[in-house]
Amino acid sequence: MLSIFISFAQDTVVKGSVLDGTSGDPIPDVTITIEETTQSTTTDAKGEFQFKTIIPLGEQILKVEKIGYKTKRYPIVVNKGKTVDISGITLDYDQSDKKDLFIISISDDNLNSEDDGLTDNVSGLLQASRDVYLNAAAFDFSATFFRPRGLDNANGKVLINGIEMNKQFNGRPQWGNWGGLNDVQRNQEFTMGSTANDYTFGDLAGTNNIVMRASKYSEGGRFSYASSNRSYTDRVMASYSSGLLKGGWAYTILASRRSGEEGFVDGSLYDSNSFFAAVEKQINDKHSLNFTAIYAQNRRGRSTAITQEVFDIKGNTYNPFWGAQAGEIRNSRTRDILEPILMLNHYWDISSKTQLNTNLAYQFGKIGNTRIDNGGTRLSNFNGQPSYIGGARNPDPAYYQNLPSYQLRFDNLTSYNYQQAYLAEQSFRNDGQLDWTALYGANTRLRSNGTRLGNSTYAIQEDRNDDKQISINTIFDTDLTDRIRLNASLRFRKLKSENFAMLKDLLGGTGFLDVDFFAEELGPNSTLGLEDIAQSDRNNPNRIVQEGDRYKYNYDINANVFTGFAQLQFKYNKIDFYVGAHISQTNYQRNGLYENGNFIGSGPEGSFGKSDKLNFTNYGVKAGGTYKITGRHLIDLNASYFTKAPTIRNSFSNARQNNKIVSGLDSEQIQAIDLSYIFRSPIVKARLTGFYSGFENGTDIGFYYTEDLAGLGLDTGDAFVQEVMTNIEIRNLGAELGIEAQVTPTIKLKAAASAGQYIYNNNPNLYLSSDDFQAELRFGDGSTKIKNLHVAGGPEIAYQLGFEYRDPDYWWIGATSNFFSNAYLDVSNLSRSANFSTDYDGQPIADYDPEIAKTLLKQEQFDNYMLVNIVGGKSWKIDDYFVGFFATINNVFDKTYKTGGFEQSRLATYDRVLEDETRDTGEVFGSRYFFGFGTTYYLNFYVRF
Repeated sequence: MLSIFISFAQDTVVKGSVLDGTSGDPIPDVTITIEETTQSTTTDAKGEFQFKTIIPLGEQILKVEKIGYKTKRYPIVVNKGKTVDISGITLDYDQSDKKDLFIISISDDNLNSEDDGLTDNVSGLLQASRDVYLNAAAFDFSATFFRPRGLDNANGKVLINGIEMNKQFNGRPQWGNWGGLNDVQRNQEFTMGSTANDYTFGDLAGTNNIVMRASKYSEGGRFSYASSNRSYTDRVMASYSSGLLKGGWAYTILASRRSGEEGFVDGSLYDSNSFFAAVEKQINDKHSLNFTAIYAQNRRGRSTAITQEVFDIKGNTYNPFWGAQAGEIRNSRTRDILEPILMLNHYWDISSKTQLNTNLAYQFGKIGNTRIDNGGTRLSNFNGQPSYIGGARNPDPAYYQNLPSYQLRFDNLTSYNYQQAYLAEQSFRNDGQLDWTALYGANTRLRSNGTRLGNSTYAIQEDRNDDKQISINTIFDTDLTDRIRLNASLRFRKLKSENFAMLKDLLGGTGFLDVDFFAEELGPNSTLGLEDIAQSDRNNPNRIVQEGDRYKYNYDINANVFTGFAQLQFKYNKIDFYVGAHISQTNYQRNGLYENGNFIGSGPEGSFGKSDKLNFTNYGVKAGGTYKITGRHLIDLNASYFTKAPTIRNSFSNARQNNKIVSGLDSEQIQAIDLSYIFRSPIVKARLTGFYSGFENGTDIGFYYTEDLAGLGLDTGDAFVQEVMTNIEIRNLGAELGIEAQVTPTIKLKAAASAGQYIYNNNPNLYLSSDDFQAELRFGDGSTKIKNLHVAGGPEIAYQLGFEYRDPDYWWIGATSNFFSNAYLDVSNLSRSANFSTDYDGQPIADYDPEIAKTLLKQEQFDNYMLVNIVGGKSWKIDDYFVGFFATINNVFDKTYKTGGFEQSRLATYDRVLEDETRDTGEVFGSRYFFGFGTTYYLNFYVRF
C-alpha cells in the first residue's frame, strides 16, 4: 500500500518524456497521473511533461496511459526542493486495440437516429470516457436509445479542434458530417456534464472535443476491413500519419468506404465515402498552423415506425419504403448528407503558461431527404376558371387502407369483410412492398389516340437544406498562478441556410404541375379562390417543373450567434473547484422566396420576403468542485443555471409556407445539480451520482394530419397541422452508479446502473396552425394536460453486469447482460387537450365518461427486457506489423423489444378513439413503434504499421 505524505514543496519538480516503444518517437497527449491523488498532466507535441501543481513528497507511483497503448506504472521518490526527471519512458501499443470497437459502435448507433428526435441519444459524446458507467451507456445501453440523465444530443456539445459542430437548426450534432473517420477520431477530450471545460461553457450532457491536429497523430499507417449486418455490410479504411517531420511539418490522410444493399432493416441501403486530410506546419517554438479538411458523403435508405398490426405480420425488419425495380432494391426515402468542413487552426504558445488558439472553419453542402409526392395534378378549365384534376392514392404499402383492420372496421361485419381482410393480410404478408411499376404506369398512361394523358401523378421530391456556415473563435488559456487557471473564449457563427423542395425524379412523366391539389377554399368570407390558394408561388402560377427544379417551397434562414465565455479553475491540496460564465446573442430571420397562395403578401403574416428578426440574449453561470477526503475518497459537486435560445426549427411555426413566428416564443431556462461520491483504489473504482435538472419555457413543434379538430366551422375536422407547444417544463431526477474491480491481473468485473424519472412538470400551452384555417386554433384553456406524464426517449431504468478477460497472449473476451425497464410511448398532445372532449360544433361530446377517458389516455409503458452482448479479439506482432481482429455480437438471444414510438393524432376525440381502441378486430390507427435490432454482429480485421 502506497503512503502519501501531507508535506508539499512548491519548488519540487517532476518532469519527463514519453516515447513510442517501437519507433522511439515522442508521444503527445499521454496522461500522467500521480496515483491516489487527483493530480495529472499530459505530454506536449514533443512528448514532454511537467507537473505544474504542488507535488506530494515521498514514495509515489506515476501512472502513464494513453488510449491505444498499454498502461505503465513507474515508482518515484519525491524529495523536497529536488527535481525528478524521468525522461525516456516508453509505451508499447496495446494490441487488443479496444478503442476501435468503441468508435465503430457509436458511429453506427448515432447514424441510425431519425429526424424526429425520438431516437436521438448522447452516446456519441461519451466515446472518449474511461468512466465505467459512461462506457456502459455509450456501448451497451445506446442500442435501446437510452438517454443518460434523460438528455439527448441537443443537450451536449461536440467540437472538432475547438469549433462547435452542433447544428443551429435543431441544436444536435450531425454525426454523418464526420462518419467513417474512425482512425483519426482517437484523440478526444471529454468533460462530463457541465464540469470545467477548456474550450466552452458546455451543456448538461457534456462536451466532447475531437482533436484532429496533424502533429497529434503518431507516425504510422493502418488498413482495416469490417463486416457487419447492422447498418452497412462492408467497410474498408486506410490511413497514414507522418508524425512530426524535419522542418516542422506533419500530415495525416484517411480514406474509407462503407456500403451495403441493406442492413438489419430491409431495404436500408448504405453508400458512404469519407476522406480526411490534416497538414500542420510548426513555424517556430511558439507558432503552429494546422489545416484540416473533412469530406464525408453519406447516403442511406431510411425506415420508419410501424404499428403493432404491421409488426405482427411482417416482423421487426420490415420497411415499407422500398420495392423492387428491375430486380434491384430501391428505397423511396433516402437521406443524403454531404457537408464538407474546412478548418484553419493557429496555435500560439505565448509563454510556458499562456496559450492562444484561434480557429476558422467553413462548412457548406447539403442534406437531402427524398419521398414520394403523390399530389401531381393536371390543369383544366371549368367555366373559364382554372381547375385541377388529379391527386393520387397514397402508394405506401403499409397505408392503413391496405391492412386487414381497415376491412374489419365496421360495426356489422359480413363474410365479405372477413374475406377482404384475409386477402389484404395475405397480400401484405407475401409482398407488402412499394410497387414502382405501378407508379411509372400511372405517369405514362396513354389516351386512346396514343398520346400521353398529362403530367406526372407521382414524383420523387427531395427536401433540401443547403447550408453555408462560417465559424470563428479564439480560445485563451493561462496559468495565473500555480493554483489558478483562466480559460476564456470568443465565438462567432454565421449561417445562411437555403431550404427548398427539389423535383428529383419524374418517374417516367413529362413534368409536374406546381400546385397544391389538396388545398381547400378557406370559407365563404374569403376573397381567395382555389386558383389562388393552390399556388406554391403566386409569382409563377401553374408552373410545370422538371427534374432538378425547385418547387413547392423555397426560403432562406439567416442566423448569427455571438458567444463569450470565461472560467477560473482553482487547485488546492484538499479541494479543486471552478466557476464559469457565458453570454450570447442569437438572431434568426426568414426570407421567403415564394409567395404561397395560402399566405399572400410579405412581412410577418405573409410568405414572401423577410420575417421579423428574432433576437435572443442568453447567459449562464456554473460552479463546481471536488473535495478530496483522502486520495481514495472524493466528493464531487456541480451546479449550473443558464438560458438557451430556441432552435431555428422551433422558432417558426411553419417555415415552409410563411413568416409566422411561434406565439410566446422565448429562451429556455435550465438549472441542474449533481453530487457524486467517487472511490478509487488499485483494485476497485466506483462512482455514485445523484442528479437533478429542470427545464422551463421549452418549445416544440410537430407536424401531422388529423381528422378530429373540434369547432373549426368546416364541413369536416381534418387538416394537416403544425402543433406548437410552448411553456414546456420538464423535470429529470435520478441516480447513476458505475463500479469495476480488477479481481485478478487478467479478470475485471464491472457493473453499472441508472434509475431516473423524466416527466413533464406542467401542462404546456398548445395551439395548431394550418393552411386549412387562418387563425391559430386553441382548445379550452389552451393547454394540453400532460403534467406528470413521462418524456419519451428510451428506458428510464438500466442495469448492467459484465466481465472482461485479457490474456497475456494478447487475446481477450468480455460479456455484459443489460436489463431495461420503464420506457414509455410518446403521447398525443392533441388528445390531451380540450379537443378530446369536444364535438365538431364546439359542444361537449355526449356520453363522455371521464373514467373511460382516463383509461384511453393512460400512457403506455413498454415491457421490460434484457440484452446480452459479447465482445472479443486477438492480435499478433509480426516483424514491424501489428495484425488483429475483434468482433462483437449484440443481442445474443435475439430478444424483440421496443425502443420507442408515438401515439398517432389522426383520431383525437373521445368517441373516435374509444371506437378505434375497443374494436375487437384491432385498431386502424394504433400507435407506431420503433423496434430494436435482433442479433447483430460486427467483425473487424486490421493491419497497423
